[in-house]
Amino acid sequence: MTPASGFSRPDVAEPILQSLVDPPWLDDEHRLTGLSGRIRPTAVFASYWHLACERQRIFYRRLLGRSAPWTADPILATHRFTNTYRASDRVSQYLINTVIPGSDLSADDIFFRVMLFKTFNRVTTWQLLEGALGPLHWPDIRLEVCDAVLTRAVKLGSRIYSAAYIMPPPRLGHDLKHRNHLELLRLMMTDHLPDQLAEAVSLEAAYTLLLAYPSVGPFLAYQYAIDLNYSRLLAFGESDFVVPGPGAADGIRKCFVDNNGLSDAELIHLTAEIAIACLDRLELTLPSLWGRPLQLIDYQNLYCEVGKYARKAYPGILGTSARSRIKQRFRPISTPITARYPDKWGLPSAAIVVDGVPVPYGQASLVARS
Repeated sequence: MTPASGFSRPDVAEPILQSLVDPPWLDDEHRLTGLSGRIRPTAVFASYWHLACERQRIFYRRLLGRSAPWTADPILATHRFTNTYRASDRVSQYLINTVIPGSDLSADDIFFRVMLFKTFNRVTTWQLLEGALGPLHWPDIRLEVCDAVLTRAVKLGSRIYSAAYIMPPPRLGHDLKHRNHLELLRLMMTDHLPDQLAEAVSLEAAYTLLLAYPSVGPFLAYQYAIDLNYSRLLAFGESDFVVPGPGAADGIRKCFVDNNGLSDAELIHLTAEIAIACLDRLELTLPSLWGRPLQLIDYQNLYCEVGKYARKAYPGILGTSARSRIKQRFRPISTPITARYPDKWGLPSAAIVVDGVPVPYGQASLVARS
């Protein structure tokens, strides 16, 4: 997974843009035609934009408290997909609206709370710890006590880690995975990593600091950097640096026949550059996040999600993964969804209307009905 900061290759972008102008859109093999360049999009690339637009409309319809079904797309109606904007997902919303605001605003406490929460990436685990120990603040909380609470939960059969992505255990001398992760968090605090991050000059620099720690690979370091960037500890844009994960790599392979030597990160930058042209050619409208356009982290996530979508829509178009099924089915839960984002984003900067109805910013929905 190669990170990249910035991308502008007219020699690559123009042939793809030309393919979006020259009819027909698809040939019999589900390949885009009219290409004179060396990168050829497949039909999955068209689905990428459909998924981005329709998943965002689903989010807004649910926020309005509409009853199911929220879409006529049978794949999106049946299976679970993350939101078009990463920050709209339930776990991100909990981080933004509960974990971060609950800090004492010091660099140490912000970092400790974000990293403790994101290590397990599971709201119920955070609530378990708070329920047993009270407010979670550095240095008031002893990690040995956290360990005791988590060990007891594991012995009782509770899941303490999210299945969103793989969390490899650092090898720091303990027999239990969560104990090693708590030791990793202690190591980061002892190293004064929060102070180092506060002095970082870019999102990439913050990513590099995180990447230096045991078991924190490129994808995970990038995810942590984005999560910390929701707080006041970091204040960087999300449009100059991206690190694709394995799910995005799978989606990218399904979207393009040949990458012509470009890295996955460069292809994500390219996607951002030609987004408006793609949407215009497909006659699609992507509702923004109250004026905030998609960021590179969102384009990255969408490639991961379209890789899943294509398992059903285009099973004959293969990527890097051998998976042919979408494991998680969509099951609405009773807790309301929320829509409030970091204040530094300045939302809302534009009113949003979906299906002719204004969508309010900053309030929880009615309980989404199934």
